[in-house]
Amino acid sequence: MPTLSRSGALAFWDELPRDGRWLLSTVVVQFFGRGLTLPFTIIYLHEVRGIPLGLSGTLMGLIAVVGLAVTGPAGALVDRYGARRVILAGLACGISGLALLAFATTPVVAGVALALFGVQLGVAWPAINALVATVVHGPLRQRYYGVNFALLNLGIGVGGIVGGFLVDVDRPGTFMAAFLTNAATFAVPVVVLLGPLRRLHGRAARPDVVPGEGPGAGYLQILRRPEVLWLTVLALLASFVGYGQMEGGFPAFARQAAEVSTRVIGFAFVVNTAVIVGLQFWVMNRAQGRRRTRVLAAMGGIWAVAWLVLGATGLVPGGLAAAAGVLVFHAVFGLGETLLQSALPAITNDMAPDHLRGRYNAVSSGAFQAGTVAGPVVAGFLLEHGLSWVFVAVIVAGCLALTGLALALERRVSPQVNGVGNEVADPAPA
Repeated sequence: MPTLSRSGALAFWDELPRDGRWLLSTVVVQFFGRGLTLPFTIIYLHEVRGIPLGLSGTLMGLIAVVGLAVTGPAGALVDRYGARRVILAGLACGISGLALLAFATTPVVAGVALALFGVQLGVAWPAINALVATVVHGPLRQRYYGVNFALLNLGIGVGGIVGGFLVDVDRPGTFMAAFLTNAATFAVPVVVLLGPLRRLHGRAARPDVVPGEGPGAGYLQILRRPEVLWLTVLALLASFVGYGQMEGGFPAFARQAAEVSTRVIGFAFVVNTAVIVGLQFWVMNRAQGRRRTRVLAAMGGIWAVAWLVLGATGLVPGGLAAAAGVLVFHAVFGLGETLLQSALPAITNDMAPDHLRGRYNAVSSGAFQAGTVAGPVVAGFLLEHGLSWVFVAVIVAGCLALTGLALALERRVSPQVNGVGNEVADPAPA
C-alpha cells in the first residue's frame, strides 16, 4: 500500500507543468511558519499580553473582517492585473503584520498587526486559486487542490508540534520568536514569484462575447446565479463551524473546558495533519467521479461527530481522557477537511469562466472570511461567559445544516460542475 501511495504522488508530480511544481514547492515551508503560531495566537493575546478573552476573540475576528473587506477588490485586481502581483502585495502585508505582532503589547498594536495579516489572508485565496487555474488544467486541477491542501497541512502540523514545544506562556520571548519565524517563512514564496515565476501573470483575456453576461460582469451579477449563491452560503457556514474555530473556539475550549496544555493543543494539529496527509490521496481517488455535493454532505456529518467528541472532553477535564478526546477531535475533523478540499475549490473553479476566476474565487473566499469573522467572536463570548455547552451545540447544529445545504446545492449545479459529467479540457491561458 505505501508503494501505491508513493507511485501516485510521483505520477502526480510528473504530470504537473514546471510552474505548477514551483508553486507547490513553497507550500510546506510557508505553512510551517503558520503552524508555529496558528494554534497559539489567542493564547498569546490572552495569557501572555493580558488582553481579556472576549477582546482577544474580537481581535482574532479582525483578521477576517479586514480579509473580507479586501477580498472583493482583490478578486477584481486579479482579473485585471494578474494573480502574481496581488499575491506579492498580500505577502508583503503578511510579513509586516507578523513581525509587528511579535512586539505587540497593547490591543491597539495587536489590532494593527492582525489587520495587516488579514490583508494577506483576504487576497491569498482568490489570487492563488486563480493563479493555479491558469497553470493546471483539466482533472489534474482538482488533484492539485487536494495535494496543495495536504502539503499546507503538513507544514502547519510540523509547525504546530514545534510550536507546542517552543512557546511557553511564562516566557514571552518564545512567542516572539515564533511570530518572527512565521514572518520569515512568508518570504519564501516572494523569492519564487520574483525569480522562477517572474513571467507568470495569472490573467486570462476576456472574450469579446460572453453569453449571459452584461457589460460589467460584477459581483452582483455573479451572485444572481442561484448556484453561486447557494455555494456562497455553504462556504460561509463551513467556515463558521470549521476554520473559524481553529484559532479561537477550539484552543479556547481546549484550555478552559478540557483543561489541556498548549503541548496537547499543538500535538492535536499534528494529528490533524497526519490524517490529512495520510488520507488525502485516498479521498481524492474515492471522490473522483462522485457527486461533489454528496462529498460535502458527508463532511457536515463527520464534523458534527468531531465537535461532539470535543464537547465530551469538558466532562473529564484535565486528565488523560480529555487529552485523548482533543486528539480524536482533530483526527475526525481532519477527515472532514479532506472531503471539503476535494470538492469545494473544484466546484468553484469549474463553475467560473476563466476571465472571471478571480471574482468567483473572491466570492468563495469572502464567504469564508465572513464565517471567520463570526466564529471567534461567538466562541469568545460564549466561552468567556461559561457557556461551553451552548458553544458546542451551536457548532454541531451548524455542521448538520451544512449537510442540508450541500443537498440543496446539488439540485442547482450541472453534472459537470458536480464532478459527474464528461470531462471538458480547459482552454489554454491567454
